[in-house]
Amino acid sequence: MITLPQSVQTVIGTLTSAGFEAYAVGGSVRDLLLGLETKGWDLTTNATPEEILRLFPDSFYDNQFGTVGIKIRKEPKDTAAEPELQDIYEITTYRSEEGYKDHRHPDKISWGKTLTEDLSRRDFTINAIAFDGTSLIDPYGGQENLKTKRIKTVGTASDRFREDALRMLRAVRFAAKLGFTIETETAAAILENAQLITEISSERIRDEFFKILTAPHASDAMLVLKNLGLLHFILPELEIAFSTPQKSPKRHHVYDVGTHSVMALKYCPSDDAVVRLATLIHDLGKPKTYRVDPSGVITFYNHEVVGAHIAKHVSDRLRLSKKQSELLFTLIRWHQFSVDERQTDSALRRFIRRVGKENLPHILALRIGDRLGGGASETSWRLELYKKRLEEVQQQPFSVSDLAIDGNDVMNIYAVKPGPLIGKVLDAVFAQVEKGTLPNEREALLAKIEELKTSMN
Repeated sequence: MITLPQSVQTVIGTLTSAGFEAYAVGGSVRDLLLGLETKGWDLTTNATPEEILRLFPDSFYDNQFGTVGIKIRKEPKDTAAEPELQDIYEITTYRSEEGYKDHRHPDKISWGKTLTEDLSRRDFTINAIAFDGTSLIDPYGGQENLKTKRIKTVGTASDRFREDALRMLRAVRFAAKLGFTIETETAAAILENAQLITEISSERIRDEFFKILTAPHASDAMLVLKNLGLLHFILPELEIAFSTPQKSPKRHHVYDVGTHSVMALKYCPSDDAVVRLATLIHDLGKPKTYRVDPSGVITFYNHEVVGAHIAKHVSDRLRLSKKQSELLFTLIRWHQFSVDERQTDSALRRFIRRVGKENLPHILALRIGDRLGGGASETSWRLELYKKRLEEVQQQPFSVSDLAIDGNDVMNIYAVKPGPLIGKVLDAVFAQVEKGTLPNEREALLAKIEELKTSMN
Protein backbone atom coordinates (compact mmCIF):
# COMPACT_ATOMS: atom_id res chain seq x y z
CA MET A 1 0.00 0.00 0.00
CA ILE A 2 1.43 3.37 -0.99
CA THR A 3 1.32 6.31 1.39
CA LEU A 4 1.62 10.01 0.74
CA PRO A 5 4.11 12.03 2.81
CA GLN A 6 2.48 13.79 5.76
CA SER A 7 3.12 17.22 4.23
CA VAL A 8 1.24 16.24 1.05
CA GLN A 9 -1.62 14.81 3.11
CA THR A 10 -1.79 18.09 4.99
CA VAL A 11 -2.12 20.13 1.78
CA ILE A 12 -4.80 17.79 0.42
CA GLY A 13 -6.59 17.81 3.77
CA THR A 14 -6.65 21.62 3.88
CA LEU A 15 -8.29 21.75 0.45
CA THR A 16 -10.81 18.97 1.03
CA SER A 17 -11.80 20.41 4.41
CA ALA A 18 -12.67 23.62 2.54
CA GLY A 19 -14.95 21.67 0.19
CA PHE A 20 -12.59 21.20 -2.76
CA GLU A 21 -11.18 18.16 -4.52
CA ALA A 22 -7.40 17.65 -4.38
CA TYR A 23 -5.01 14.97 -5.63
CA ALA A 24 -1.30 14.33 -5.97
CA VAL A 25 -0.63 13.80 -9.66
CA GLY A 26 1.97 13.30 -12.37
CA GLY A 27 5.54 12.20 -11.83
CA SER A 28 5.16 12.34 -8.07
CA VAL A 29 2.54 9.57 -8.09
CA ARG A 30 4.38 7.64 -10.80
CA ASP A 31 7.57 7.52 -8.74
CA LEU A 32 5.63 6.66 -5.60
CA LEU A 33 4.10 3.64 -7.36
CA LEU A 34 7.55 2.61 -8.61
CA GLY A 35 9.07 2.96 -5.15
CA LEU A 36 11.38 5.77 -6.28
CA GLU A 37 12.33 8.83 -4.26
CA THR A 38 10.41 11.93 -5.26
CA LYS A 39 10.27 15.54 -4.18
CA GLY A 40 8.69 18.74 -5.41
CA TRP A 41 5.22 17.19 -5.34
CA ASP A 42 2.64 18.22 -7.94
CA LEU A 43 -1.03 18.42 -7.00
CA THR A 44 -4.23 19.30 -8.81
CA THR A 45 -7.53 20.66 -7.54
CA ASN A 46 -10.81 22.21 -8.64
CA ALA A 47 -10.08 25.25 -6.45
CA THR A 48 -9.09 28.38 -8.37
CA PRO A 49 -5.70 30.01 -7.76
CA GLU A 50 -7.38 32.76 -5.73
CA GLU A 51 -9.12 30.19 -3.51
CA ILE A 52 -5.82 28.31 -3.03
CA LEU A 53 -4.03 31.51 -2.04
CA ARG A 54 -6.63 32.19 0.64
CA LEU A 55 -6.14 28.73 2.14
CA PHE A 56 -2.33 28.94 2.01
CA PRO A 57 -1.25 32.50 2.88
CA ASP A 58 2.44 31.63 2.44
CA SER A 59 1.90 30.57 -1.19
CA PHE A 60 2.53 32.52 -4.41
CA TYR A 61 1.01 32.69 -7.89
CA ASP A 62 2.71 34.41 -10.81
CA ASN A 63 1.90 32.50 -13.99
CA GLN A 64 -0.89 31.97 -16.53
CA PHE A 65 -1.20 28.23 -16.05
CA GLY A 66 -3.12 28.18 -12.78
CA THR A 67 -0.14 26.89 -10.78
CA VAL A 68 0.29 28.05 -7.18
CA GLY A 69 3.55 27.43 -5.34
CA ILE A 70 3.02 26.28 -1.76
CA LYS A 71 5.99 26.67 0.57
CA ILE A 72 6.58 23.62 2.74
CA ARG A 73 8.48 24.55 5.88
CA LYS A 74 10.23 22.38 8.41
CA GLU A 75 9.75 23.30 12.04
CA PRO A 76 13.14 24.10 13.61
CA LYS A 77 14.31 22.51 16.86
CA ASP A 78 14.73 26.00 18.27
CA THR A 79 11.17 27.26 18.70
CA ALA A 80 12.39 30.86 18.53
CA ALA A 81 13.89 30.37 15.05
CA GLU A 82 12.06 30.86 11.76
CA PRO A 83 10.72 27.66 10.13
CA GLU A 84 13.15 26.42 7.46
CA LEU A 85 11.95 26.22 3.84
CA GLN A 86 12.03 22.52 2.96
CA ASP A 87 10.32 22.31 -0.43
CA ILE A 88 7.84 23.98 -2.75
CA TYR A 89 4.83 22.01 -3.90
CA GLU A 90 3.03 23.08 -7.06
CA ILE A 91 -0.75 22.85 -7.10
CA THR A 92 -2.59 23.51 -10.34
CA THR A 93 -6.26 24.14 -10.95
CA TYR A 94 -7.99 21.61 -13.21
CA ARG A 95 -7.72 22.94 -16.72
CA SER A 96 -8.31 22.25 -20.40
CA GLU A 97 -6.17 23.51 -23.26
CA GLU A 98 -6.83 24.45 -26.89
CA GLY A 99 -4.60 25.17 -29.89
CA TYR A 100 -0.83 24.77 -30.05
CA LYS A 101 0.32 26.95 -32.94
CA ASP A 102 3.93 26.92 -31.76
CA HIS A 103 3.88 23.15 -31.03
CA ARG A 104 4.83 23.92 -27.44
CA HIS A 105 2.33 26.13 -25.55
CA PRO A 106 -1.48 26.12 -25.59
CA ASP A 107 -3.12 29.12 -27.26
CA LYS A 108 -5.98 29.05 -24.79
CA ILE A 109 -6.28 27.73 -21.23
CA SER A 110 -9.61 27.28 -19.46
CA TRP A 111 -10.31 26.12 -15.93
CA GLY A 112 -11.59 22.55 -16.03
CA LYS A 113 -14.41 21.09 -13.99
CA THR A 114 -13.35 17.48 -13.51
CA LEU A 115 -10.20 15.55 -12.70
CA THR A 116 -10.67 13.30 -15.75
CA GLU A 117 -10.77 16.35 -18.01
CA ASP A 118 -7.53 17.57 -16.46
CA LEU A 119 -5.79 14.20 -16.79
CA SER A 120 -6.76 14.00 -20.47
CA ARG A 121 -4.39 16.87 -21.36
CA ARG A 122 -1.32 15.19 -19.86
CA ASP A 123 1.47 13.63 -21.90
CA PHE A 124 1.85 9.96 -20.95
CA THR A 125 -0.37 7.47 -19.18
CA ILE A 126 2.18 6.88 -16.43
CA ASN A 127 1.98 10.61 -15.64
CA ALA A 128 -1.81 10.72 -15.71
CA ILE A 129 -2.49 8.94 -12.43
CA ALA A 130 -3.94 10.85 -9.47
CA PHE A 131 -3.95 9.86 -5.79
CA ASP A 132 -5.66 11.53 -2.85
CA GLY A 133 -4.18 9.26 -0.20
CA THR A 134 -7.02 6.76 -0.44
CA SER A 135 -8.03 6.25 -4.06
CA LEU A 136 -5.96 5.97 -7.23
CA ILE A 137 -7.64 7.59 -10.25
CA ASP A 138 -6.21 6.07 -13.43
CA PRO A 139 -8.53 6.55 -16.45
CA TYR A 140 -5.84 5.88 -19.08
CA GLY A 141 -4.23 2.67 -17.83
CA GLY A 142 -1.08 4.19 -16.40
CA GLN A 143 -0.66 1.49 -13.75
CA GLU A 144 -0.75 -1.22 -16.38
CA ASN A 145 1.91 0.60 -18.40
CA LEU A 146 4.05 0.86 -15.27
CA LYS A 147 3.80 -2.92 -14.88
CA THR A 148 4.65 -3.59 -18.54
CA LYS A 149 7.30 -0.83 -18.53
CA ARG A 150 5.93 1.08 -21.51
CA ILE A 151 5.82 4.76 -22.39
CA LYS A 152 2.45 5.45 -24.01
CA THR A 153 0.73 8.75 -24.71
CA VAL A 154 -2.64 9.75 -23.31
CA GLY A 155 -4.98 9.56 -26.32
CA THR A 156 -3.71 9.80 -29.89
CA ALA A 157 0.08 10.01 -29.94
CA SER A 158 0.38 12.31 -32.97
CA ASP A 159 -2.04 14.78 -31.38
CA ARG A 160 0.02 14.90 -28.19
CA PHE A 161 3.27 15.52 -30.08
CA ARG A 162 1.78 18.15 -32.38
CA GLU A 163 0.51 19.96 -29.31
CA ASP A 164 3.93 19.91 -27.67
CA ALA A 165 6.84 18.60 -29.72
CA LEU A 166 9.11 18.52 -26.65
CA ARG A 167 7.06 15.54 -25.47
CA MET A 168 8.93 13.42 -28.03
CA LEU A 169 12.19 14.03 -26.17
CA ARG A 170 10.42 13.58 -22.85
CA ALA A 171 9.26 10.13 -24.00
CA VAL A 172 12.88 9.14 -24.63
CA ARG A 173 13.96 10.72 -21.35
CA PHE A 174 11.42 8.73 -19.30
CA ALA A 175 12.46 5.55 -21.11
CA ALA A 176 16.12 6.33 -20.33
CA LYS A 177 15.38 7.12 -16.70
CA LEU A 178 13.10 4.19 -15.96
CA GLY A 179 14.43 1.53 -18.32
CA PHE A 180 11.10 1.42 -20.18
CA THR A 181 10.38 0.92 -23.88
CA ILE A 182 8.30 3.28 -25.98
CA GLU A 183 5.00 1.73 -27.06
CA THR A 184 4.73 0.94 -30.79
CA GLU A 185 2.14 3.56 -31.81
CA THR A 186 3.85 6.21 -29.69
CA ALA A 187 7.22 5.42 -31.30
CA ALA A 188 5.68 5.54 -34.78
CA ALA A 189 4.17 8.96 -34.03
CA ILE A 190 7.58 10.28 -32.90
CA LEU A 191 9.17 9.05 -36.13
CA GLU A 192 6.39 10.71 -38.13
CA ASN A 193 6.64 14.03 -36.30
CA ALA A 194 10.38 14.16 -35.51
CA GLN A 195 10.94 17.30 -37.60
CA LEU A 196 8.65 19.24 -35.24
CA ILE A 197 11.46 19.23 -32.67
CA THR A 198 13.00 22.08 -34.70
CA GLU A 199 10.10 24.26 -33.50
CA ILE A 200 11.36 23.95 -29.92
CA SER A 201 13.89 26.36 -28.46
CA SER A 202 17.49 25.20 -28.26
CA GLU A 203 17.50 25.77 -24.50
CA ARG A 204 14.56 23.41 -23.92
CA ILE A 205 16.10 20.77 -26.18
CA ARG A 206 19.41 21.09 -24.33
CA ASP A 207 17.75 20.68 -20.93
CA GLU A 208 15.91 17.51 -21.98
CA PHE A 209 18.95 16.15 -23.78
CA PHE A 210 21.14 16.68 -20.72
CA LYS A 211 18.61 14.78 -18.60
CA ILE A 212 18.78 11.94 -21.11
CA LEU A 213 22.59 11.98 -21.05
CA THR A 214 22.66 11.59 -17.27
CA ALA A 215 19.90 8.96 -17.08
CA PRO A 216 20.74 5.33 -16.14
CA HIS A 217 20.01 4.07 -19.67
CA ALA A 218 21.51 6.98 -21.61
CA SER A 219 23.39 4.86 -24.15
CA ASP A 220 20.25 2.94 -25.11
CA ALA A 221 18.43 6.26 -25.42
CA MET A 222 20.94 7.50 -28.02
CA LEU A 223 20.04 4.57 -30.25
CA VAL A 224 16.35 5.26 -29.67
CA LEU A 225 16.87 8.90 -30.67
CA LYS A 226 18.61 7.71 -33.83
CA ASN A 227 15.96 5.16 -34.73
CA LEU A 228 13.10 7.60 -34.14
CA GLY A 229 14.65 10.33 -36.28
CA LEU A 230 15.30 12.81 -33.47
CA LEU A 231 19.09 12.50 -33.46
CA HIS A 232 19.11 13.84 -37.03
CA PHE A 233 17.89 17.21 -35.74
CA ILE A 234 19.77 17.30 -32.41
CA LEU A 235 23.18 15.79 -33.24
CA PRO A 236 23.35 15.15 -37.00
CA GLU A 237 27.15 14.81 -36.74
CA LEU A 238 26.72 11.74 -34.54
CA GLU A 239 24.19 10.20 -36.90
CA ILE A 240 26.75 10.41 -39.70
CA ALA A 241 29.34 8.68 -37.50
CA PHE A 242 27.38 5.41 -37.58
CA SER A 243 28.40 4.98 -41.23
CA THR A 244 32.12 5.48 -40.51
CA PRO A 245 33.94 2.15 -39.94
CA GLN A 246 36.93 1.68 -37.64
CA LYS A 247 37.65 -2.04 -37.74
CA SER A 248 40.84 -2.70 -39.70
CA PRO A 249 44.25 -4.39 -39.36
CA LYS A 250 46.40 -3.10 -36.48
CA ARG A 251 43.44 -1.32 -34.86
CA HIS A 252 41.72 -2.35 -31.62
CA HIS A 253 38.27 -1.01 -32.48
CA VAL A 254 35.43 -3.45 -33.09
CA TYR A 255 32.62 -0.90 -33.69
CA ASP A 256 31.88 1.85 -36.19
CA VAL A 257 32.45 5.38 -34.87
CA GLY A 258 28.82 5.99 -33.93
CA THR A 259 28.38 2.71 -32.08
CA HIS A 260 31.71 3.18 -30.31
CA SER A 261 30.59 6.67 -29.22
CA VAL A 262 27.39 5.27 -27.71
CA MET A 263 29.32 2.49 -25.98
CA ALA A 264 31.80 5.03 -24.59
CA LEU A 265 28.86 6.94 -23.09
CA LYS A 266 27.61 3.70 -21.56
CA TYR A 267 30.87 3.17 -19.67
CA CYS A 268 31.65 6.79 -18.80
CA PRO A 269 31.78 6.92 -14.96
CA SER A 270 31.01 10.65 -14.70
CA ASP A 271 27.54 11.98 -13.85
CA ASP A 272 28.35 15.44 -15.25
CA ALA A 273 26.20 16.17 -18.33
CA VAL A 274 28.93 18.05 -20.21
CA VAL A 275 31.49 15.33 -19.56
CA ARG A 276 29.02 12.73 -20.78
CA LEU A 277 28.30 14.84 -23.87
CA ALA A 278 32.05 15.12 -24.51
CA THR A 279 32.36 11.34 -24.17
CA LEU A 280 29.51 10.84 -26.63
CA ILE A 281 30.93 13.20 -29.27
CA HIS A 282 34.67 12.89 -28.64
CA ASP A 283 35.21 11.18 -32.01
CA LEU A 284 33.01 13.39 -34.20
CA GLY A 285 36.13 14.45 -36.09
CA LYS A 286 36.67 10.92 -37.39
CA PRO A 287 34.21 10.95 -40.32
CA LYS A 288 36.03 14.00 -41.78
CA THR A 289 39.51 12.59 -41.20
CA TYR A 290 38.78 9.00 -42.32
CA ARG A 291 41.50 7.59 -44.57
CA VAL A 292 42.64 4.11 -45.60
CA ASP A 293 46.36 3.67 -46.24
CA PRO A 294 47.78 1.31 -48.90
CA SER A 295 48.04 -1.53 -46.39
CA GLY A 296 44.33 -1.30 -45.58
CA VAL A 297 44.76 0.38 -42.19
CA ILE A 298 42.13 3.00 -41.33
CA THR A 299 43.50 6.27 -39.96
CA PHE A 300 41.95 9.37 -38.40
CA TYR A 301 44.90 11.74 -38.12
CA ASN A 302 44.13 14.94 -36.14
CA HIS A 303 40.54 13.88 -35.56
CA GLU A 304 40.71 15.41 -32.08
CA VAL A 305 41.50 18.84 -33.58
CA VAL A 306 38.67 18.60 -36.12
CA GLY A 307 36.36 17.20 -33.45
CA ALA A 308 37.07 20.11 -31.10
CA HIS A 309 35.95 22.57 -33.77
CA ILE A 310 32.80 20.51 -34.39
CA ALA A 311 32.17 20.67 -30.64
CA LYS A 312 32.01 24.46 -30.92
CA HIS A 313 29.14 24.14 -33.37
CA VAL A 314 27.40 21.69 -31.04
CA SER A 315 27.88 24.13 -28.16
CA ASP A 316 26.32 26.94 -30.16
CA ARG A 317 23.40 24.78 -31.27
CA LEU A 318 22.62 23.66 -27.72
CA ARG A 319 23.24 27.14 -26.27
CA LEU A 320 25.83 25.95 -23.79
CA SER A 321 27.26 28.46 -21.35
CA LYS A 322 30.78 29.78 -21.95
CA LYS A 323 32.10 27.58 -19.15
CA GLN A 324 30.35 24.48 -20.50
CA SER A 325 31.53 25.19 -24.03
CA GLU A 326 35.15 25.62 -22.93
CA LEU A 327 35.05 22.34 -20.99
CA LEU A 328 33.55 20.49 -23.96
CA PHE A 329 36.20 21.88 -26.31
CA THR A 330 39.06 21.10 -23.90
CA LEU A 331 38.02 17.50 -23.28
CA ILE A 332 37.62 16.72 -26.96
CA ARG A 333 40.73 18.60 -28.09
CA TRP A 334 43.02 16.77 -25.66
CA HIS A 335 41.29 13.39 -25.27
CA GLN A 336 43.90 11.69 -27.48
CA PHE A 337 46.58 11.81 -24.80
CA SER A 338 49.10 9.05 -24.26
CA VAL A 339 48.56 6.97 -21.13
CA ASP A 340 52.15 6.13 -20.25
CA GLU A 341 53.38 6.20 -16.67
CA ARG A 342 56.95 6.47 -17.96
CA GLN A 343 56.46 10.00 -19.31
CA THR A 344 58.70 12.70 -17.93
CA ASP A 345 57.45 15.15 -15.34
CA SER A 346 57.65 17.90 -17.94
CA ALA A 347 55.42 15.99 -20.36
CA LEU A 348 52.86 15.31 -17.64
CA ARG A 349 52.91 18.93 -16.55
CA ARG A 350 52.30 20.09 -20.13
CA PHE A 351 49.28 17.82 -20.30
CA ILE A 352 47.92 19.08 -16.98
CA ARG A 353 48.35 22.70 -18.07
CA ARG A 354 46.50 22.06 -21.32
CA VAL A 355 43.60 20.32 -19.64
CA GLY A 356 43.58 22.17 -16.34
CA LYS A 357 43.96 20.56 -12.91
CA GLU A 358 40.24 20.89 -12.26
CA ASN A 359 39.44 18.97 -15.46
CA LEU A 360 41.70 15.96 -14.88
CA PRO A 361 38.90 13.81 -13.35
CA HIS A 362 36.70 14.72 -16.33
CA ILE A 363 39.19 13.77 -19.05
CA LEU A 364 40.10 10.58 -17.21
CA ALA A 365 36.39 9.69 -17.06
CA LEU A 366 36.20 10.27 -20.82
CA ARG A 367 39.27 8.05 -21.34
CA ILE A 368 37.72 5.24 -19.28
CA GLY A 369 34.52 5.42 -21.34
CA ASP A 370 36.54 5.61 -24.57
CA ARG A 371 38.65 2.58 -23.65
CA LEU A 372 35.83 0.37 -22.40
CA GLY A 373 33.59 1.53 -25.24
CA GLY A 374 36.21 0.27 -27.66
CA GLY A 375 36.10 -3.25 -26.25
CA ALA A 376 39.05 -3.02 -23.84
CA SER A 377 39.10 -4.93 -20.56
CA GLU A 378 37.63 -3.32 -17.48
CA THR A 379 40.89 -2.97 -15.54
CA SER A 380 44.00 -1.18 -16.77
CA TRP A 381 47.10 -1.23 -14.61
CA ARG A 382 48.73 1.28 -16.94
CA LEU A 383 45.92 3.80 -16.46
CA GLU A 384 46.10 3.38 -12.69
CA LEU A 385 49.87 3.98 -12.71
CA TYR A 386 49.37 6.99 -14.98
CA LYS A 387 46.81 8.47 -12.58
CA LYS A 388 49.26 7.96 -9.73
CA ARG A 389 51.97 9.79 -11.70
CA LEU A 390 49.59 12.68 -12.35
CA GLU A 391 48.93 12.94 -8.62
CA GLU A 392 52.65 12.92 -7.87
CA VAL A 393 53.42 15.62 -10.42
CA GLN A 394 50.67 17.83 -9.02
CA GLN A 395 52.53 17.97 -5.73
CA GLN A 396 55.07 20.15 -7.50
CA PRO A 397 54.45 23.89 -8.08
CA PHE A 398 52.77 24.75 -11.36
CA SER A 399 53.28 28.50 -11.32
CA VAL A 400 55.08 31.28 -9.47
CA SER A 401 52.10 31.57 -7.13
CA ASP A 402 52.79 28.03 -5.89
CA LEU A 403 56.29 28.92 -4.64
CA ALA A 404 57.02 28.97 -0.92
CA ILE A 405 58.08 32.63 -1.30
CA ASP A 406 56.46 35.66 -2.89
CA GLY A 407 57.23 39.15 -4.17
CA ASN A 408 57.46 40.58 -0.66
CA ASP A 409 60.45 38.38 0.04
CA VAL A 410 62.21 39.64 -3.09
CA MET A 411 61.50 43.28 -2.19
CA ASN A 412 62.83 42.77 1.35
CA ILE A 413 66.08 41.13 0.24
CA TYR A 414 66.68 43.51 -2.70
CA ALA A 415 65.41 46.57 -0.82
CA VAL A 416 63.31 47.64 -3.81
CA LYS A 417 59.73 48.67 -4.47
CA PRO A 418 57.26 46.77 -6.71
CA GLY A 419 58.40 46.63 -10.33
CA PRO A 420 59.44 44.36 -13.23
CA LEU A 421 62.48 43.09 -11.29
CA ILE A 422 60.25 41.23 -8.84
CA GLY A 423 58.66 39.11 -11.54
CA LYS A 424 61.99 38.50 -13.22
CA VAL A 425 63.51 37.12 -10.03
CA LEU A 426 60.50 34.93 -9.24
CA ASP A 427 60.45 33.57 -12.80
CA ALA A 428 64.13 32.66 -12.56
CA VAL A 429 63.58 30.86 -9.26
CA PHE A 430 60.48 29.06 -10.53
CA ALA A 431 62.32 27.84 -13.63
CA GLN A 432 64.83 26.01 -11.44
CA VAL A 433 62.13 24.59 -9.18
CA GLU A 434 60.24 23.33 -12.23
CA LYS A 435 63.37 21.61 -13.55
CA GLY A 436 63.82 19.90 -10.20
CA THR A 437 67.22 21.51 -9.51
CA LEU A 438 65.88 23.59 -6.61
CA PRO A 439 63.50 22.38 -3.85
CA ASN A 440 60.35 24.39 -3.22
CA GLU A 441 61.40 25.07 0.37
CA ARG A 442 61.39 28.56 1.83
CA GLU A 443 64.96 28.65 3.14
CA ALA A 444 66.40 27.24 -0.09
CA LEU A 445 64.39 29.73 -2.17
CA LEU A 446 65.45 32.68 -0.05
CA ALA A 447 69.07 31.61 -0.43
CA LYS A 448 68.62 31.42 -4.21
CA ILE A 449 67.14 34.95 -4.28
CA GLU A 450 70.20 36.20 -2.42
CA GLU A 451 72.49 34.34 -4.80
CA LEU A 452 70.77 35.92 -7.83
CA LYS A 453 71.05 39.41 -6.36
CA THR A 454 74.25 40.28 -8.19
CA SER A 455 73.17 39.03 -11.62
CA MET A 456 69.71 40.56 -11.42
CA ASN A 457 70.70 44.09 -10.34
